[in-house]
Amino acid sequence: MFRYNHRMAKFLDVEAWARRDLFEFFIGFDKPYFNICTNVDVTSLLELLRRRPGTSVTLAYHYFALRVANEIEPFRYRLRKGKVLVHDVIHGGTTVLQPNESFTFAYFDFDEDFEKFMLNAQRSVDIVKKGESPFDPRADDAAIHFTALPWVAFTSFSHARNWKTEDSVPKIAFGKFIKESDRVLLPISVEVHHALVDGVHVGRFINRLEEALAKPKAYLGS
Repeated sequence: MFRYNHRMAKFLDVEAWARRDLFEFFIGFDKPYFNICTNVDVTSLLELLRRRPGTSVTLAYHYFALRVANEIEPFRYRLRKGKVLVHDVIHGGTTVLQPNESFTFAYFDFDEDFEKFMLNAQRSVDIVKKGESPFDPRADDAAIHFTALPWVAFTSFSHARNWKTEDSVPKIAFGKFIKESDRVLLPISVEVHHALVDGVHVGRFINRLEEALAKPKAYLGS
């Protein structure tokens, strides 16, 4: 099973990088982001969580997506004034709907241990739902930006972007469950910076996520 080496972040040697030409090509684009939308099968995960009352389904699929994102190295690449920083571990932040139909952000650290991750992530969500923390978006890019739209089974998706910033954080959105025969599918959108990430990497992320969701018991423990 994948294990993380907890080291300091380091810079990639762009000159020796096999993708150097692609990096230099896309870095100057006005809109260097691309987005892939698909559905992943969460039937096995939902069946397992039915035996775990009180466990947040939403945070559970956040866990799987964040775990797999950590496995795919390009998902940990970030731009730094024209250089490429490689984080050893990336964490998560997600949108949380408020009672007044506004929303805020909750942040949580990644932990391989499902129970520890869920405990800390749920605590973060509960705090912002109660209004116990100010609206304070984090600038730290050692993260994945998540959002969930449980009202829409979308087939395409586009994120708000600040063109004045060096934003290279992958953005992942989840949609409304889709029932097909005896299966349940979850729409997912993955948006990345093309100077850092290619279709092969997003494809690898989706394939690994599907593999993990097919056998969730291996990750959730007893």
